[in-house]
Amino acid sequence: MDPDSVDSVDRVPHGSSDDPDVLDFSANINTRVPDGARTAYDAAFAESRSYPPDDYSEFRAAAAAYVDCDPEQVVPTAGGLAALRLAVATAIRPGESALVPYPSFGEYAREVELQGGEPSLVPHDDLLDSDPEPHALAVVCNPNNPTGDSYDPARLREFAARCRESDTLLVADEAFLGFTDEPSLAGEPGVVVARSLTKLFGFPGLRAGFAVDGRESERLETARRAWSLGWPAARVGTVSMRETAFIRATRERVARERAFLERALATEFTVAPSDSPFLLVAVPDHERLVERARESGVVVRDATTFRGLDSHMRVAVRERGENERLLAALGVDVPE
Repeated sequence: MDPDSVDSVDRVPHGSSDDPDVLDFSANINTRVPDGARTAYDAAFAESRSYPPDDYSEFRAAAAAYVDCDPEQVVPTAGGLAALRLAVATAIRPGESALVPYPSFGEYAREVELQGGEPSLVPHDDLLDSDPEPHALAVVCNPNNPTGDSYDPARLREFAARCRESDTLLVADEAFLGFTDEPSLAGEPGVVVARSLTKLFGFPGLRAGFAVDGRESERLETARRAWSLGWPAARVGTVSMRETAFIRATRERVARERAFLERALATEFTVAPSDSPFLLVAVPDHERLVERARESGVVVRDATTFRGLDSHMRVAVRERGENERLLAALGVDVPE
């Protein structure tokens, strides 16, 4: 991290509410957790009296099977954001530039700036047409947050090849890819993939994730801090990634409820097509609507905090009854 840059970089706003009296649609978290997670968490209590083994062999094996890569390429991290920081910190030097999409996750530009780098901001749907050659790093968010759309796999791999030819590290944030059937870039030569276990498995407070380093390098593993996962995160993460039936059921349920919400919201607003557990909604008066929802006990994400959006909100996909409550709070009729 560049000490001279730290004082000039701001925090990034995020969704999520810790108010127990509201229904939170501002954070895109699975409403359910895998069956074996609680048992694994409880068992980790006694183990937490000692340091975890720093090789994390079981976690690496589960992660490798989950995304179809070599276990040796897996780098355990305390959440997807920790994987992103590790990738950026080992790739960007002060003064170097990075291709960064917008509107997208605000932490990309922040991490580049913390290293003294310069984000070169590109519309997310134009990023794959960009020339990576002048940049030390390029970032893709797939599916993109907050728009929800995925990149075409063939075009994405072609861009990865161009980054490789240009000696530009491609960092692929796949935090929401587990909600889709789209292929991962995990193990692709010259690519670092960042994966979060927060969203799909419903554990934002556990801080579990990993990177997959597709380079013939041990830079990430060397830079990774020792004991990068605590026992609870390692045990719950390992169990969760092996729950293939849970993953399949989650994809089906989220797709069904997303279609339900999209159909209803589209009767009043403009809704962006999404492959993700959330929808981006363009509304004529977002401040009034966000406040109206809050008065009804429902919190949505004011998406104008994302660069390039000026009258939008983002809503998570939750359970049917909760989704109906969201529609009522926004003054939208529930479909027949």
